Amino acid sequence: MSGESAVHETRLLSGILRVTTHAAELPLDELCGFGSRRSRRRGFVFVSKVLGKHWPVRPRMFQACCDRLAVRIADLKGPAVMVAMAETATGLGHGIFESWLRHTGRNDLLFLHGTRYALALPPALTFDELHSHATRHRLYAPTAADDRLLFNTAHTLVIVDDEMSTGATAANLAAAYRQHNPALRQVIVVCLTDWLNDASRAAVTRRVGVSVRFESLLRGTYSFEPDQAFDPGPPPFVDSNDQDKTYCLPANFGRVGLRTELQLNESALVAEANLLPGTRLLVLGTGEFHYPAFRLARWLELQGWDVMFQSTTRSPLLVDGDLNSVLEFVDNYHEGIPNFLYNVVDRHYDRVLVGYETDPLPTEHRLCEILGACGISFGIPASSVIEPLLIERS
Repeated sequence: MSGESAVHETRLLSGILRVTTHAAELPLDELCGFGSRRSRRRGFVFVSKVLGKHWPVRPRMFQACCDRLAVRIADLKGPAVMVAMAETATGLGHGIFESWLRHTGRNDLLFLHGTRYALALPPALTFDELHSHATRHRLYAPTAADDRLLFNTAHTLVIVDDEMSTGATAANLAAAYRQHNPALRQVIVVCLTDWLNDASRAAVTRRVGVSVRFESLLRGTYSFEPDQAFDPGPPPFVDSNDQDKTYCLPANFGRVGLRTELQLNESALVAEANLLPGTRLLVLGTGEFHYPAFRLARWLELQGWDVMFQSTTRSPLLVDGDLNSVLEFVDNYHEGIPNFLYNVVDRHYDRVLVGYETDPLPTEHRLCEILGACGISFGIPASSVIEPLLIERS
């Protein structure tokens, strides 16, 4: 990392955000921008420009960031568990995991991502993200016996999130996991941008009770001066209910443990999409279903297509700063809550492909109709290959 400090000030609808960069592998304006939340509790948001969530990204840029962070933890001691935070970091964690596998050739790292959805079995542990629009997180134990053993006895826990601003949620997860697994000896926190000050780092370590190490592409600090006149309006209710979602989560894309790379039949996924040469594509993930859609976007890019990638989210934000447009629609997980898509309707794409793990879709979910998009279900794994089924095309 370069060690030259730089100060940046942004005036948002919600207040003034000041950030100081202390060290970075990539420039601040390449890694992230800033926006306002529909919340008085925490009025600002860091808008990643490499994650493919609120901002469209070239798949190769997302892959490069995953590769950079995977190298940072190539020396981790096994057995180890990697947990990616829902929903924003599910794809980032999965990408780092697969990059790590390719880089090290080892098999003693178990990947899981947290979820806000209730499944048939009780979660192995729960923890809270108090500043979030949806505070409850669940982490489920792996379904395979060998993976459960690793989960219960791992010496190292790797926590992946898109950014760290207070460290409280990571500390809550690590403390809950240590209670579940007393054999834990080390925690590694991995993110794109790390805004923790010294006091926050010390607080995380005290809360966890074991050695904690922090890895990121940018390290800095921030301060926020809220605008007392800021009125975001009533926040939408976007928290999950406790109804069993197993029926609409038929495939294991990370919630119940992975030790190997995801196998996709990408050519079959797009076989009926009738993509014409020269088509400018947008590939969308949906909510926590981020990484498989990215893998499809990356495959298309490697085949020569002009591809951008991002995902829908349940995060309620305002059009402000680096958030230039917002589209609101009913979610695809049968909860009837609003979901959002940012920085899309103000851009031009010839075709939009939307990846789903939910099949069938709720009748009130009209994202494909709104965008004139092709919806693709990634289906249920058959042996080691996930066989796709085209479910909607507008």
